[in-house]
Amino acid sequence: MSVHVLVIDDDEVACEFLQEALTREGYDVQYYTSAKAALAEDLSRFDLLMSDIRMPGMDGLEFLKRVHEKLPDLPVILMTAYGSLETTMDALRLGAWDYISKPFSPEAIRGMVKKVLDVRELRQRRGRGAHKVKEDHQFIGSSATMVDFYKQVARVADAEASVLIEGESGTGKELTARSLHQLSIRRDKSFVVVHCGAIPDTLLESELFGYEKGAFTGADHAHQGLIESAQDGTILLDEITEMSTGLQAKLLRFMQDGEVRHLGGHTVRHVSVRVVAAANKDIDEEIKKGSFRSDLLYRFVVRLHIPPLREHKEDLPQLVESLLKKLGYPTVRISDEAMELFLAYDWPGNVRELQNVIQQTLLLSPYGLILPEYLPVRFQKKKEREKNDLSPLEEAERDQVLQCLKEVIWNQTRAATALGIDRKTLRSKIQRYGLFKGSESEFAP
Repeated sequence: MSVHVLVIDDDEVACEFLQEALTREGYDVQYYTSAKAALAEDLSRFDLLMSDIRMPGMDGLEFLKRVHEKLPDLPVILMTAYGSLETTMDALRLGAWDYISKPFSPEAIRGMVKKVLDVRELRQRRGRGAHKVKEDHQFIGSSATMVDFYKQVARVADAEASVLIEGESGTGKELTARSLHQLSIRRDKSFVVVHCGAIPDTLLESELFGYEKGAFTGADHAHQGLIESAQDGTILLDEITEMSTGLQAKLLRFMQDGEVRHLGGHTVRHVSVRVVAAANKDIDEEIKKGSFRSDLLYRFVVRLHIPPLREHKEDLPQLVESLLKKLGYPTVRISDEAMELFLAYDWPGNVRELQNVIQQTLLLSPYGLILPEYLPVRFQKKKEREKNDLSPLEEAERDQVLQCLKEVIWNQTRAATALGIDRKTLRSKIQRYGLFKGSESEFAP
């Protein structure tokens, strides 16, 4: 029996791309360039709907809402070139079965469609309803890499499971933990942050678990621990790898039974707290070295890995714009050449380093514009190295690709066709040569 798929996107080129990609897999595909027109169709005869989010007249979220009012079990995949945690959460909260960021390859969309249809079949067999997720929280970045991360956060947030957040310094581990809290049923309760690396281990134990009067020299009154103060809320243990293995064992016991005993006391207190931890060291390596307990690791039900900035550099324009507003420079812009240098740099310090570079550059620049000559020295050296690395043939190819992109107003589908290459190859060349079109998204179909 044929599987019927309906595609809705105001860009007819995108519709034709999806129709061709899915037809080759044996699906029967029909498309509309208007959500309103699609709603006039008998949608019950389709097995799957796919809709863009940003469309004139009626957007994809409103379309999804209308569809699920009448056909709550009909799978819908939403697509967008402007992904964010907010739109991801809205999509999942409204009942989208999955969410994908543009651009995507034919293989990626075929894989997602197959997965959604397989899940639909399982749900029909078992009578399961669609997963719902609550509320939203702010993140910056709309790349496919970040959208995949948003989906993980959205699906984990409202669970009671303990979470270990792993990522390099400056990637936003505390922001992720706050997002988990704000998106959970505990959002109206306390969110307590403990910087384990900043507190001596002997003091950290008493701060976490509390103590009774006279428990040690200077304990002239009873003290409630930070775990108790987070009752019914969330506690973030930042830099958990800095905690001694002895204290890790006590934390493990609390995570197992939810019981707290003050230092110097005998009374057992039952505390309901969601434990979230963050680490910028490789946990598996720390276990091998014997500085982190494997049994404590297994108490964390979910491990979330935050992608480093070098893995989603296409988000740099959006991040720069957001940081400029945050720093109080909403009218400042970045030159194309400076952005090219940003895109060519690997950002070992991630978003924190990006913010530092922007602040430093703005202090040194006499203009309301971020220019290459005012960037830190490491960017100037990188520019010279990359310029010398390009062969004459590569320089000619770079100029050809740039000229073609300008002629088609940076429409990658048309540019790839004109150059006689596929979009994946074109995107590789754009990244290789650091090509950039201002602050506009160059990755929408």
